[in-house]
Amino acid sequence: MFRFYLALTVLPFLAVASFAAEPGWKAGFATEPITPKAKQWMSGYASRTAPAEGTATELYAKAALLEPASGPMLVLVSLDLVGIDRIMGESIAKLICEKHKLKRESVCLACSHTHCGPVVGSTLRSMYFLEPDQAKLVEDYTKALPGLILKAVNAAFEKREAVELLAMNTTCGFAVNRRENKEADVPMLREKGQALKGPVDHGVPVLAARNSKGKWVGILFGYACHATTLAYNQWNGDWPGYAMAALEAAHPGATALFFAGCGADQNPIPRRSEELAKKYGKELATAVSASLKDAGTALKSETHAIFRTINLPLHDLPTREHLIVDSMKKEKYIAARAKMLLARIANNEPLPETYPYPVQSWQIGGQKLVILGGEVVVDYALRLKKDVDAKLWIMGYANDVMAYIPSQRVLKEGGYEGATSMIYYGMPSVWSSRIEEMIVQEVRKQLK
Repeated sequence: MFRFYLALTVLPFLAVASFAAEPGWKAGFATEPITPKAKQWMSGYASRTAPAEGTATELYAKAALLEPASGPMLVLVSLDLVGIDRIMGESIAKLICEKHKLKRESVCLACSHTHCGPVVGSTLRSMYFLEPDQAKLVEDYTKALPGLILKAVNAAFEKREAVELLAMNTTCGFAVNRRENKEADVPMLREKGQALKGPVDHGVPVLAARNSKGKWVGILFGYACHATTLAYNQWNGDWPGYAMAALEAAHPGATALFFAGCGADQNPIPRRSEELAKKYGKELATAVSASLKDAGTALKSETHAIFRTINLPLHDLPTREHLIVDSMKKEKYIAARAKMLLARIANNEPLPETYPYPVQSWQIGGQKLVILGGEVVVDYALRLKKDVDAKLWIMGYANDVMAYIPSQRVLKEGGYEGATSMIYYGMPSVWSSRIEEMIVQEVRKQLK
């Protein structure tokens, strides 16, 4: 690394020749707008009473292609969406794999979880009571989305060039454990210099590609926090979108891609204004830009990828009689879920006892990345870093956002992340207490 930087700064022409001559990485990056053209329903909040009214910022699908000297190509797609369901995720992955002759483990679909994006597929559909015209708009958008994503991936393949791939780590501090701190109290506590309660993960992993001319062409970064600064009826990428835009402005020619970490129980606090969303985005972008000035760790041009689903068990399923009672309750979301499940039973479809949960892992040079589905709480990141590998990067909200993924601690405590969120996701019951151990053990197996 030292010799490379010396050559780059003192003998630029020799550096380019040496870089190009050595076997290494190739990478390509591309961006495709996915902002709905129609004023359709937005995802993330049950409290909304009307569809989108306009566009504050564009929403994007961004593709990163990493081609090593040894091992499979890797394709990561960053989506400005609250989530995608299993059917959507697998159909997109299949489209990419068939077009570019890849295997399933080579494709990762990462959602930013912005709450100012559109309803897509079945994700959180139990939360919405859509009129036929709005349901049709959701259906049309869902059908069009895979083609837009493939367009971004195709462009990334076309833009392949020789790069050096570097790994960095930095921090950013605006995420707050929302289960342990009252939102109204946080500004006062911070002003007094008092510590906030509850576990957090303020780590910011950064994977950056630099071409033979010494220019950054791709910047992938993550953070464990909900994208819930905004709650209005405007399309907006929230703070992840502002962070990506700030990075691209600071590094012309680079494509910035975001992935959400295990931030299911983390919020940006205070919130509810564009100014705050921009502020958090700038804070994160500034931290990432500062890390790019460090030497970083040059990653060897080799990859390894695994994708498996494990059958996570649900707790005791409701009986038909119990669902009939629920279907008549005044709480409309409980009643809606019960009616949906009763319709399934009437169609001779048994309620599922397990869910096929996706666990994926990539090894990029010496850097390990664990990729988990669902809204994963922060306990998983902290445990995996402590028990498996302190340098591990962990992504949530990827490939399939089917429900919250609580730890055993959060399951015991209950509350929204541990129990009631399952109503809005249309799941028949809460998770079994065994899911944390099952996920951790699968990660251990893959990383061996």
